[in-house]
Amino acid sequence: MPPILLAVDKIYPKGLMWFRRDLRVDDNAALYQALRACRQVVCVFVFDRAILDPLPRIDRRVEFIRESLVELDAELRALGGGLVVRHAVAEDEIALLARQLDVQAVFANRDDEPAALARDARVLGALANAGVAFHSYKDQTIFERDEVLTQTGQPYSVFTPYKRAWLAKVDAFHLKPYPVRRHADALAPPPDPLRAPVPALADIGFEKSNLSELDIPTGSQGGAALFDDFFQRIDRYDAARDYPSVRGPSYLGVHLRFGTVSIRQLAGVAHQLSLQGDAGAATWLSELIWRDFYFQILAHHPHVAEGGESRSFKPEYDRIQWHHGKHADQLFDAWCQGKTGYPLVDAAMAQINQTGYMHNRLRMVVASFLCKDLGLDWRRGERYFALHLNDFELASNNGGWQWASSSGCDAQPYFRIFNPTTQSERFDPEGKFIRRYLPQLAKLSNAAIHAPWTASPVELVAAGVELGRNYPKPVVDHAEARERTLQRYAVVKAQAPRQKR
Repeated sequence: MPPILLAVDKIYPKGLMWFRRDLRVDDNAALYQALRACRQVVCVFVFDRAILDPLPRIDRRVEFIRESLVELDAELRALGGGLVVRHAVAEDEIALLARQLDVQAVFANRDDEPAALARDARVLGALANAGVAFHSYKDQTIFERDEVLTQTGQPYSVFTPYKRAWLAKVDAFHLKPYPVRRHADALAPPPDPLRAPVPALADIGFEKSNLSELDIPTGSQGGAALFDDFFQRIDRYDAARDYPSVRGPSYLGVHLRFGTVSIRQLAGVAHQLSLQGDAGAATWLSELIWRDFYFQILAHHPHVAEGGESRSFKPEYDRIQWHHGKHADQLFDAWCQGKTGYPLVDAAMAQINQTGYMHNRLRMVVASFLCKDLGLDWRRGERYFALHLNDFELASNNGGWQWASSSGCDAQPYFRIFNPTTQSERFDPEGKFIRRYLPQLAKLSNAAIHAPWTASPVELVAAGVELGRNYPKPVVDHAEARERTLQRYAVVKAQAPRQKR
């Protein structure tokens, strides 16, 4: 439990603020609590080798973190503090720093991912052995863990009633920001032996990515600029969000992932506007509530994403006979490389491979295609997204993939299967998005670009498209694949025990 903080008295002579997925000063729950509880607060971030060592040496997320830390360090220095940045195994380094700095308490914001919980449990034990307290706080969500439950005290597994309960509970208190700067006089600069600039990427074994070329703003200033831009068009979000060639989304996913923006600020603005009848803000608020929903699913059902091998929320779906073998591997490679022969799918995969971002509508389309057109295990796609998405967040990524594969809570019914061609015709009617990422198809007509195999030989020649050479033929027939999927799922549903009413 967090300490009871008095208005005047400080509980600890010195504390350590451990930044993790909260790379900002303002409205930071743990930093606020640390500053109120301690006469002096030293701040630290650890490039955790347990997380970083398995990654490829070029990773946009690592570069995003590094650039955001430079801004965070400068902001802390301007307030009288600074940032100690280490490259080590975090669970060892935090206990070591606590001893070196002679602190009496460590403060951090909670992370409910299974690996993070296990790490924090080990840190808690090491600190306890040294007589150092460890306090953690909610900062990633508006409501966490057991804060929104059914009337019988059970966690929700269906989104709509969860959303109703969320909206009924939220108020100004839950959206109120933490006034960090009011207590910033407790910030202490790192001692001389630990005072150093944020290490360069090369110093931690990484190379520069194309992050700067993509013009992805970093740090809390970058997050604020993106939010300011989105605020000007939030009223159109409900209409624009489904069209990948339109600037509809907020593009704040990576900032939410690493805490360079405050979820309280975002939800607070969206909630206030929705109360005023803004349909776009209400739709975006619903997306933020989905995020909370998936976090509480992970907290109550860690088996969905535990131990490196996710399991289905609905256990019977683990009995699905997915396509395996050499041909399945070839299909998966075609999906990964954007060579399925379905332009919208291939353009979406080109987007994630080139930028680390994928439009939300397209995440659903490519996930459905992997599971229900190719017949491949959704976990293969989940892992691919985890490696490539800038905004990868375990709870939302797992929840989204289980939704698409119909194996999760409140999931897409198994018999609803996205048709990649009709999705393309509906949400990229002029083929603008496809032309951007598949320039070899750029000269096709608006009608043919969604399904090049239907174009006449004359049109293909005129557009410079040669199926099987500069653009692949479809790797599967959607209609046939749909029937196979219906049979695959029907077998599982028939074997599932009937639920008692």
